[in-house]
Amino acid sequence: MRLLVLGGTQFLGRHLAAAALAAGHEVTLFTRGQTNPELFPEAEHLRGDRNGGLGALEGGSWDAVVDTSGYVPRVVRASAELLAPAVGRYLFVSSVSVYAGFAEPPTEGSPLAVLDDPASEDVQEHYGALKALCEAEVERALPGRALVVRPGLIVGPNDPTDRFTYWPQRARRGGEILAPAPPERPVQFIDVRDLAGWIVRMAEAGGTGVYDATGRAGEVTFGALLDACAAEQVTWVDDAFLVEHEVGEWMELPLWIPASNDEWRSFQLADVSRALAAGLTFRPLAETVRDVPEWTGKAGLAAERETELLAAWHRS
Repeated sequence: MRLLVLGGTQFLGRHLAAAALAAGHEVTLFTRGQTNPELFPEAEHLRGDRNGGLGALEGGSWDAVVDTSGYVPRVVRASAELLAPAVGRYLFVSSVSVYAGFAEPPTEGSPLAVLDDPASEDVQEHYGALKALCEAEVERALPGRALVVRPGLIVGPNDPTDRFTYWPQRARRGGEILAPAPPERPVQFIDVRDLAGWIVRMAEAGGTGVYDATGRAGEVTFGALLDACAAEQVTWVDDAFLVEHEVGEWMELPLWIPASNDEWRSFQLADVSRALAAGLTFRPLAETVRDVPEWTGKAGLAAERETELLAAWHRS
């Protein structure tokens, strides 16, 4: 198989390229050449820019393209229209954030977020709605030849976000650890290597359609995660205390969403049964925990903040 990856040297794209090369496929990476340009010397490297610099793709031909770096509909439209006659399948990596709300667990058929301002390209403010529009652009350009993958939180080696990494690295640092009660609270994520390998297999099989692709809903709890991290001294703090002390959900205290947040409370309960039926598999949690990168502080409680919160909790 000849596989084109739009963005392939940072996180998901990096693991996609590695999985495809390991499977014996011919890989072409289209990047700006700014992040890890030395990776994958055995692959073809094309230089350009998603935003108006697609010339290097003209005249090429591939069995499939995997788009890991599409966030703005205008930009995705340009690549999808250019590549429509040049590829057999267009695999677009979207997000479970496309859903309109998470008061209830989402499925592939749940309503999608709608962009209030059609002219907006503010990815930080309208990430989910823009991703939904990107999906529509791909299907419009390649009807019946598109595969849309909606991951949840992607974690593991080379993860640049710190959102999952915080917990294994915090456990390794030792001492008393603040965690959001109850231990039975579900968390949901997928190892980047499992996601990448499955996407490559779907490309090989010529898969199309829409798939939520993250961990099994309800399978991993906060307690199980911290056990896998070998956390020895955990203090479970309830939602009311965390909200009262203005602890930031998801980023400051990674993976935590208070039960009182009606808009997002089921964000980590996406139904992945369709992807499981299509061959999605998961490695042991201990392996994912073992292989996270160093914590950089982009997400997670600062040590001083955690100490202050624990002291306040013990006084309460």
